[in-house]
Amino acid sequence: MRDILLLGGGKIGETICDLLKGTGDYRVTVADRSADALEWLPDHPRVEKRVLDATDPADLTAAMQGKFAVLSALPYHLTVGVAEAARATGTHYLDLTEDVASTRRVKDLAADAPCAFIPQCGLAPGFISIIANDVASRFEALDTVRMRVGALPKYPSNALNYNLTWSTEGVINEYLEPCEAIVEGRLINVPPLEEREEFSLDGVLYEAFNTSGGLGTLCETLAGRVRTLNYRSVRYPGHRDLMKALLHDLRLGSRRELLKDILEQSIPATLQDVVLIFVTVTGTKRGRLLQETYANKIYGREIDGKFYNGIQITTASGICAVVDLLATGKLPQRGFVKQEDVSYADFIANRFGRNYAPSENTPSSMNRAA
Repeated sequence: MRDILLLGGGKIGETICDLLKGTGDYRVTVADRSADALEWLPDHPRVEKRVLDATDPADLTAAMQGKFAVLSALPYHLTVGVAEAARATGTHYLDLTEDVASTRRVKDLAADAPCAFIPQCGLAPGFISIIANDVASRFEALDTVRMRVGALPKYPSNALNYNLTWSTEGVINEYLEPCEAIVEGRLINVPPLEEREEFSLDGVLYEAFNTSGGLGTLCETLAGRVRTLNYRSVRYPGHRDLMKALLHDLRLGSRRELLKDILEQSIPATLQDVVLIFVTVTGTKRGRLLQETYANKIYGREIDGKFYNGIQITTASGICAVVDLLATGKLPQRGFVKQEDVSYADFIANRFGRNYAPSENTPSSMNRAA
C-alpha cells in the first residue's frame, strides 16, 4: 500500500481522495489549512486529515516524511514551495498547475533529483497533451496541431454564459498570462484572450481563444517538428468579450483578489457541466496530406454511488492515473516527466484513465481516422 500526501481539501482534492481510497491500494493524508474544509471529507480507515499551512516549509517537509508521493491540488502560486519540499525529502511530486512560470521552476528542481517531478497532471494541461502527442505520433511529418478544451455549463443562464466549475484563481491566471504557441515554426508568446475563432460541434456553436498554460510542455517537445501548434479555451459565444471588458477596460486584471471575490459572489458553481476535448492534427502519411481529429465530451456522473461533475472527474482522474502509472513502474522514477511522456494506451487502460474513455451514450465520442 502506498502512502500519499494530498494537499488541498477542495472539490478536486475530495474527488482525488475518493478515487484513491476506493482502490484499497493507497492510504491518503489530506492536508489543508482549513479545518472546516477537512470536516467535509468523509471519515475512512485509509484517510487521515491534517491541518497544514502550505506556506510553511517545515510543515510541508514534516508532512512528506515517509510518503510515496505528494499530490498538489493547491492554487498555482503555492506550487513552487511544495515542489521544493518534495525535492528536499525525495518525495515523488505531482501537481495540477496551469502556471507556466511555476512549471519552469519545477523542471529546474527536477534536475538530478532522486524522485519524479510530474507537473500539470489534470485535463489541460494534462490529458490534452497526452492525446495530442499520441495522435501526432502517427504522422510521418507534422504541419498543424490544434488543441481545444472547455469546461462548460450544460445550461448557461447568465451574460457570461459561464459557471464556475473549477479554480477561480486558475481561470483568472489563464486569462491574463502569456500563451506559448508555435507559429510558422517559431516558438513565441501570443496574448491571452486573442485570436478568437468559432466552430460547431454536435450542432452547438462555440468560441475559442488563447489562454495560458493549457498545452503544458508540448511546444518544447514538438519544436522543430511542426509549423503550427496552439491551445485555446472553449466557451460559449460572448464570454470572451465580457471577460476582456472586466480584465482590461475595468482594470480588474490588476486586482485579482477583487475579481475573484466578484466572480465567486456573483457566478454560481454547477454540477451540471460538460467537458469538451477537441484535438485536430494535420500532417503527412504515406505522402498524403491528412487530418485526424479526436473529439470527446465528458459529463458528470456517479462513481461508486457518488455524483461528480465533469471537471471533477477529468481533473482527478488525470492525476490519479499518472500516480498509478508511476506506482506500477510505467513512468520514470526520477527527474522531470512531461505529460506527453505518458503513453495514451497505458493511460486509457488505467483504472482511473478509463474515466476519459468515450461513451457510446454521449452525443460526441472519440473519432480517430484510420
